[in-house]
Amino acid sequence: MVDDEYAAWVRTFTPGPETAVPDRVARLAGGATLEPVWRNGIGGLTFRATEAGSIRYIKYAPRTLESSMGAEAERMRWAAPFTPVPRVLSHGCDDEHEWLVTAALHGRSAVDPLWVERPGDAVRAIGAGLRALHDALPVDTCPFDWGVEARVATAAARGIEVPPSLRTAPTADRLVVCHGDACAPNTLIGDDGSWSGHVDLGALGVADRWADIAVAAMSTVWNYGPGWTDELLAAYGVEPDPARLEFYRDLWNAT
Repeated sequence: MVDDEYAAWVRTFTPGPETAVPDRVARLAGGATLEPVWRNGIGGLTFRATEAGSIRYIKYAPRTLESSMGAEAERMRWAAPFTPVPRVLSHGCDDEHEWLVTAALHGRSAVDPLWVERPGDAVRAIGAGLRALHDALPVDTCPFDWGVEARVATAAARGIEVPPSLRTAPTADRLVVCHGDACAPNTLIGDDGSWSGHVDLGALGVADRWADIAVAAMSTVWNYGPGWTDELLAAYGVEPDPARLEFYRDLWNAT
């Protein structure tokens, strides 16, 4: 990603130190020092809470049909025995907002400035991490669905009509438990350059692996600039499949 594009991306998703701390977040933090670290596209905020060497993350957002922290907490608890995901400490909601508190995982987001300066290392870690996630999570016992029909139905509940051409999935290449939002920021990378965990698993569920791969490939363009798809696919260990990449990219954008 060129410098001005990265700066614009940072301004969009990184809240400044002047960000007001919601009362609920302050109560959840107790005596911890709070730092706003992320702002999503629906008005949600994530704060890092540091106290006596311990780090927690507090997510706080309006209740919407687009996402559910309760669903995320349920999915992380299910996935935790199989792969590195944040440990859920608490979750709650009121009439207007919901919140989720998790323990910190080792590693930095793949869009940390350190990794934006080393895009090849970041992309390889994202690809390897996604493959490891898909290999680790058991499809047969997963209670969550992220297939095309489920995604179309979820979109319809939010008032979004998916084009007919995107309502029928291509023949599945390999069913896996998908991350559900395999964008670069949701892979953590250790100091040695290897992936160390995944975050933001609110849409985790069974689907064709290309549903995740396509989103990860798109995300490399957003975060590092064009030209990284082949590197990502090689790190994952799969040959390019233009038709499936296109279908799942378009489905993501449509929903």
